[in-house]
Amino acid sequence: MDQQNHLSARLVVEDDFQVGAVHDRLFGSFVEHLGRCVYTGIYEPEHPTADEHGFRRDVIELVRELGVTAVRYPGGNFVSGYRWEDGVGPREERPRRLDLAWHSTETNEFGLHEMAAWLAATGGNELMEAVNLGTRGLEEALDLLEYANIPGGTALSERRRANGADEPFDIRMWCLGNEMDGPWQLGHKTAEDYGTLAASVAAGMRQIDPDVELVVCGSSSHGMPTFGAWEQTVLERTFENVDFISCHAYYQPALNDDGTRDMASFLASGEDMDGFINDVAAIIDATKARLKSTHDVSISFDEWNVWYQGEEPSKVPEGRGNWPVAPRLLEDIYSVADAVVFGDLLITLLKNADRVRAACVAQLVNVIAPIMTEPGGPAWRQTTFWPFALTARLAKGGTVLEPKLTADTVATPRYGAVNGVNAVAVRCADGTLAVFATNRSQDAPAAFEVTVPGTAETVEATTLHDSDPFAANTLTDRERVAPYANDSAALDAASGTVRVTLPPISWTVLHIR
Repeated sequence: MDQQNHLSARLVVEDDFQVGAVHDRLFGSFVEHLGRCVYTGIYEPEHPTADEHGFRRDVIELVRELGVTAVRYPGGNFVSGYRWEDGVGPREERPRRLDLAWHSTETNEFGLHEMAAWLAATGGNELMEAVNLGTRGLEEALDLLEYANIPGGTALSERRRANGADEPFDIRMWCLGNEMDGPWQLGHKTAEDYGTLAASVAAGMRQIDPDVELVVCGSSSHGMPTFGAWEQTVLERTFENVDFISCHAYYQPALNDDGTRDMASFLASGEDMDGFINDVAAIIDATKARLKSTHDVSISFDEWNVWYQGEEPSKVPEGRGNWPVAPRLLEDIYSVADAVVFGDLLITLLKNADRVRAACVAQLVNVIAPIMTEPGGPAWRQTTFWPFALTARLAKGGTVLEPKLTADTVATPRYGAVNGVNAVAVRCADGTLAVFATNRSQDAPAAFEVTVPGTAETVEATTLHDSDPFAANTLTDRERVAPYANDSAALDAASGTVRVTLPPISWTVLHIR
């Protein structure tokens, strides 16, 4: 059934049919030296809440609430011109450098040691380190690994100890460069050249630390002209020595010729992400078969989000004499509609938990981020904060159950007819059940029915929706948008059926006990 004044959807949940475990790394994030993500974001020594390291305590509290598990660092495009040595040692001796990725000046006040200390302050979240394979290569990657992970007794490990970290950082997950398929990337390479370099770096790193987990660069988006051929070429060269291949995807509503936006397709962005994952998984499987390998490679979706690329907040400085420190870049203010798409993307990642074993929302603070700050002022939650925090709280340590969903469809210009309701169920670590759902329709509420296994006694429904889908949280109205209890949820214990009404353009979680 196509667009109508109401939708119907039904999800059947059965414990015997499982997709896979929810890996903690699925709730990763991303801190890049870009705009105000680091400086006046997580690090602001002059802020009233700053601790002895200069870290904003108000941000740390929000990061803990968000439920982030791993943080990819220091980039991003930034890493392709980064010299890791600049960010270690006494701060007063660290050099200021031009950052070509974002046309800014990098002071290097914040580096590897500060990031490790910040992660400890947030509760011990995992560091996912990226190495520069743009302007640098094998030797520098091996030096960084030795500095970070060897306990002592060598020049580089003793240098780390002298710089204040007696124990090694013991970084397990490493990204072999960033978006090397992109012509915008400093040191951009062909698939053949990058695959050859990544293979040598991966083999060398394993000679130092055989148990590191390595992420090789996949395509920067599903729409790259080299997509598919890039993955095949790179994986053929690196397959046995890497554990992940990356996917990156950002979504925004396309502008129509009349100046309006294609909101219907935007609300169904999960369709593209799902196709992207399935396509990459097929290439992994084909490469494994062709190489007759017994090794498994998973997907690290280590950049994903809503991002209004090309619009004013995303524009970088220009000019030979204009290299500001921590300018306001990519500071998108997210609406309710953006948060619903964000939640739909989370549902898609969960539905593919058997293939996607790591993911990072990009980024964490200020830069296309769920958390915003004002220098010297408050920190607050964007609309996208809520789907991430609530999903992480319930899904971590759980098991995704195979989604058996039937739903009326809605029409989209880009993807054709798609399910008006998108949903997934997770058996939580404590044995309870969580169902995450979005209503993708712009104007029709959805009657959503869930059939649950076994016995259930209670259901709680929490919905993110607003009569104004463009409502947002801002500096002057920081709590305009928040989730609310959806009182339409009802449980028929005798039949094991939950019914709830999903408003148009909404994200909902059902917690069933």
